Amino acid sequence: MLACLRGILPRDLHALAWREGTARACLEAVTAGLVGSAADREHAAQIDPERVEAAATDCAARMLTPEDEEYPSGLLDLHDPPVALFVRGRFLGELAPRIAVVGARNCSPTGKEIATLVGSGLGAAGVCVVSGAARGIDSAAHQGSMRAGGTTIAVLGSGIDVVYPRGSRRMLEEIVEVGSIVSEYAPGVPAEPFRFPARNRIVAGLSEAVVVVEGVEKSGSLITAEHALDIGRHVFAVPGPVTSELARAPLSLIRDGATMIRGASDLLADLGYDRPVSGLRLPGLSDAERRVLQLLTGPTVPSALVDAVGIPLPEVMGTLVNLELRGLVRSVGGRFERTRPLE
Repeated sequence: MLACLRGILPRDLHALAWREGTARACLEAVTAGLVGSAADREHAAQIDPERVEAAATDCAARMLTPEDEEYPSGLLDLHDPPVALFVRGRFLGELAPRIAVVGARNCSPTGKEIATLVGSGLGAAGVCVVSGAARGIDSAAHQGSMRAGGTTIAVLGSGIDVVYPRGSRRMLEEIVEVGSIVSEYAPGVPAEPFRFPARNRIVAGLSEAVVVVEGVEKSGSLITAEHALDIGRHVFAVPGPVTSELARAPLSLIRDGATMIRGASDLLADLGYDRPVSGLRLPGLSDAERRVLQLLTGPTVPSALVDAVGIPLPEVMGTLVNLELRGLVRSVGGRFERTRPLE
């Protein structure tokens, strides 16, 4: 029930728990008016714990507290770590190392492509992508990782059973299968504007580093980066045109000392993951895609693959583009090469 209270900050609930010792004593302090507001007391009286538990069971969610082994220790670096975390999907300890990729909802086509490529590169290297499940950069990063056979964690700004935005339903269903969805909010809590800045601190706390792809001035991306800096996480940014409003956040971060990257290769090298954590994964590739990857033993021009693969040049180019979008190959000076060695 304490996790369902909406008017008491997490850090205040932590302090209350240390002082009172048990969840029952904490709840009694709230209902007695010793802590929180009148609205908190009213809300506490209305909460049906059996209904909350049933809703969590219905969506296959589990609740973690800082005492649970699965509760990510990185969240305790935050000034106000979640008093509880609701999780759907895989065991969080399996999804590591973790890097956050965040940016604008109303992103540019280029920003979306970059986020997809960064997510794909991380996924192919065995690095879990963390983001906020919003449309734009967040969704592109999640989908890029899954497209490359990687894992991803979506942090919600709503109850663990509330799909927001609604257009992300299918993506969230896919994420539960390969990664996890987390929220500090109990089932049924609606998505409201003030919850998303709070959500951003969890994105930072879960991650070893934060990458900002696009964002306007005073955007949520900057809030996530600020949380990351506050707790000693690395911050990276992808530069954009100085005339673009969407480049304001990354350029501001770079000017203030964030590391500039051009893509996943720079990021992985800077963090020491220039060698894959597990090897290059080959999920759901066509025969042509698999054959092209096997032939890319070094930088190769597309025309050199035509006879070996046995398909026309336009199909070779289409295959290479698909592999590049999945983060499995990259183009350097008109030649293509694998981003990671084969398993």
